[in-house]
Amino acid sequence: MNITDVRVRKVSKEGKMKAVVSITIDDEFVVHDIKVIEGEKGLFIAMPSRKAADGEYRDIAHPINSVTRAEIQQIILTRYEETLATEEAEAETEDDGMPVF
Repeated sequence: MNITDVRVRKVSKEGKMKAVVSITIDDEFVVHDIKVIEGEKGLFIAMPSRKAADGEYRDIAHPINSVTRAEIQQIILTRYEETLATEEAEAETEDDGMPVF
């Protein structure tokens, strides 16, 4: 399994949810609505879920094992951090009109 695309959409409102992410697997399968959450121990991902009749949330799609979950989480969080860095660099460039090196 190869994650061939990661699309990060930052959440603008304050709160624990920082972004919503879509991943493409092997250029053939997409999983939307993976959330990047700020927890007590740092950032983590939450797979897409829906509320069941009993009020509990159940994952709609999720990795079968912890190794795959860790791989997906690492790829998503790396891309999230890259997105933040790019936005910060662009904001600094816009502030003074000069590129930042």
